Formats: sequence, structure tokens, C-alpha cells
Amino acid sequence: MKKTLIAFIILISLPIFGNAQKINWMTFQEAVKLNETAPKKIFIDVFTDWCGWCKKMDQTTFQNPEVVEYMNENYYAVKLDAEMNDTIVFGGYTYVNMGGRNGRKGTHQLAAALLQGKMSYPSYVLMSEKNQLITVVPGYLEAKDFLPILKYIADDVYLLESYQDYLKKI
Repeated sequence: MKKTLIAFIILISLPIFGNAQKINWMTFQEAVKLNETAPKKIFIDVFTDWCGWCKKMDQTTFQNPEVVEYMNENYYAVKLDAEMNDTIVFGGYTYVNMGGRNGRKGTHQLAAALLQGKMSYPSYVLMSEKNQLITVVPGYLEAKDFLPILKYIADDVYLLESYQDYLKKI
């Protein structure tokens, strides 16, 4: 009887814990292509595979149910490895990774352009529905600090008031 009860509890718990919603990550090219027919703001997580804070962001903030839901509803979410070797054509330019020195990986030109040369990881690039840069936010953020930024941009409040004024109201 005990084993049956435990098995039943596990089975009814699977839909709750086993199917946790995740952010619908895509490539930069996919997001830009989707914007042609179904415009949405683009969120770009610029990361490297050696960045500890990037991994922490993936394990915590990007797993938060509120963040996941809001991101999926309001943004095309992109993961962009700042050291990738892919060639990306965007805005009439071809972006590549020219390679590094002394055994290091090089920085991809698109990552450098989006971050305006301020290579800090993780960094988040927020772009308009017309694929234009709105802002760059550097550093690890907990969900409680991250969600207001997402809402400030997605709701176009950034066009009306400063982020500091926005935070005073929420």
C-alpha cells in the first residue's frame, strides 16, 4: 500500500515538476527573420562558455517561472556566444570571429558591435521590433531585479521616462 501511494504521488507530481517551462531560446538569425512577419522586441544574452556568472544566470534567473513566462510572451530570446565562429549577415554587414591570440578564442564581431566594444559577460542586449539597439545591460541579475528591466523595455516605458523614475512607481 505504501509503495502504491508513493508511486501515485510521484505520477501526479510529474506534470508539475517534469514539464517546467523554459525560455524559447533561438539564434540571432531566427529572431531577425521572425521580426519580418511577427514583430517583437529581441532580447540577446551575450555570454561565453567560460563565464561563471553566465552559467549562474542560466541556472537561476533564466529558470524563474515569471521571467520565463514574461520573456516568452514579450521577446524573441537569443543566446549569442561572444566567441562563436559562425558568420552572421545583419544590416548589410558580415560579422565573423577573426580568431584570438595566444591560444585564446577571438571575439565575434557581432558581439563586439552589439556591446559597443564593452566586452563584459554576461551582458543583455535589448532591441526594438525594427532590430535597432535600445540598450545594453551588463552583469548578473536576480529575477527580482531582472523582471522590471524586461517590463520597462517591453512596455515601451523607456520612451516616456527614465528607468529610475519607473522604479519609483513600481
